[in-house]
Amino acid sequence: MASSAVDSPLLSNSDIVEGNVDFKGRQVRRSESGRWRSASFIIGVEMAERFAYSGISANLITYLTGPLGQSTAAAAKNVNAWDGTAALLPLAGAFIADSFLGRYCTIIVASVLYILALGSLTLSATLPIFKSCEYQVAPNVLACSPAEIQVAIFFFSLYLVAIAQGMHKPCVQAFGADQFDGQNPEEAKAKSSFFNWWYLSMCASITVTLVILTYIQENFSWGLGFGIPCLVMLIALILFLLGTNTYRFHVQCDESNPYLRIVRVFIRAAKNWRTTPSELERQRVHSYLGSQHLKFLNQALLGPDGSREQGEVCNISEVEEAKAVVRLFPILATCLVYGIVYSQSSTLFTKQGVTMDRYIGQNFQVPAASLQSLITLSIVVFVLLYDRSLVPIARAVTGKPSGITMLQRIGTGLLLSCLTMIIAASVEKKRLNIAQNYALVDEPNAPVPLSIVWLIPQYLFLGVSESLTMVGLQEFFYNQVPSGLKSTGLALYLSIFGVGGFLSSFLISVIEKATGGQGSDSWFSDNLNKAHLDYFYWLLAGLSAVAFIAFLLVAKSYSYN
Repeated sequence: MASSAVDSPLLSNSDIVEGNVDFKGRQVRRSESGRWRSASFIIGVEMAERFAYSGISANLITYLTGPLGQSTAAAAKNVNAWDGTAALLPLAGAFIADSFLGRYCTIIVASVLYILALGSLTLSATLPIFKSCEYQVAPNVLACSPAEIQVAIFFFSLYLVAIAQGMHKPCVQAFGADQFDGQNPEEAKAKSSFFNWWYLSMCASITVTLVILTYIQENFSWGLGFGIPCLVMLIALILFLLGTNTYRFHVQCDESNPYLRIVRVFIRAAKNWRTTPSELERQRVHSYLGSQHLKFLNQALLGPDGSREQGEVCNISEVEEAKAVVRLFPILATCLVYGIVYSQSSTLFTKQGVTMDRYIGQNFQVPAASLQSLITLSIVVFVLLYDRSLVPIARAVTGKPSGITMLQRIGTGLLLSCLTMIIAASVEKKRLNIAQNYALVDEPNAPVPLSIVWLIPQYLFLGVSESLTMVGLQEFFYNQVPSGLKSTGLALYLSIFGVGGFLSSFLISVIEKATGGQGSDSWFSDNLNKAHLDYFYWLLAGLSAVAFIAFLLVAKSYSYN
């Protein structure tokens, strides 16, 4: 009896996951919580959210140029601005989660906002009171155009979707990764695979959206096309709540605000920048961190008079925490051009496809936006190949658990994005030549006799590029930030695509003004047969090459945490 009493607590304690609690604040056991069981609920929620978000974003340019009557350039700029905003808002969502609400509660709030936004979007596209109709040409012909209130409600709902997505996106993925204990060898290995399977599942969901929902929107009803995502998000919220009892909630050892700790380091370093500490104290500080970059932050370890008085200085862990965040920004900056390339798949690639022969057989016409499913399809196939075949081979060669480093994976994806734009430019040049040869330059509504199949290579290359760059960035920014800023790390990675969307919109505006003056057609003319998207694609290919070289230089000097 005595022996049994002693042994049981030891066996029990070995099953406890340190630093984690359940929903009620109790210690959690490894065998009863977290891991793939909890991650499956969370991945399911992400699949639903991506279905809903892609159901809006994938075909948005078609809705803007169709029912809302906008020009191609105006619609492309609006889509890029919205995409950019949606990709930057996760920074605010991560701040709310990491500083106040926590990831679990933030996900719930975001899901409710999502449902409200999608419901409002559905109403704006459905109710007849939001349309302005009048008889034109003949007494029996009724022409309808969007009323101002419809446009206002649509864009209000659209940006409410962006806000909801901004709160949802960084928290769900970080919360999913939190379900694996990085200190346990078996769970640490599963955590590395989690990012691959997360992205694979997400892309599978997007593929369903692009194949089914875009067809419903273009051939049945935009109201139905917006209403289905609303229903899916309601189901996602219920699914997320069902997994509550299985989740692990990470407990911070330091309960102070991580943002304030980092700001405090910079303030202290700035105050001490011009002080002259004693040589002994200077040597002592640099003996701690002398091998690290950003040595100016070491000033935060010094008191105003060169001493280390308690309460006036930052500790070493705080300084290292600040350095870890700052060192991410050069990597982020060199990936911004990739964000510009990424934004073309849902805008100009789609408009390019609309002008081509989209028939398969005699009766079925492929929605141009559905070709984006090729991106996600190639991602699904390549991630499976990468995780099951390429990683084991690379692991045997390099001896690294992940096969290749996170930065090597990102760099390979950046190179492929450059090749994507070269292919896109070449195909567009061929399309323009055929339009000219068939005297279709002045016939913007006549399909160019070039099969839409010609666009497949650029979509596939972009998909493989995404499977390398996107997953690499997710894992990199999650792993390289301090433990209290995991949501923020993922938000920083998403900001690449936000800034990229804004840069794309800015480039289009500048180029449109520069090339479309004095009655001439710009590179983005509404008549794409007179436009020059090929020039724009070549420009992006050149910028991608420069960004790739810059990335190599930055990555070479980066030291992993």
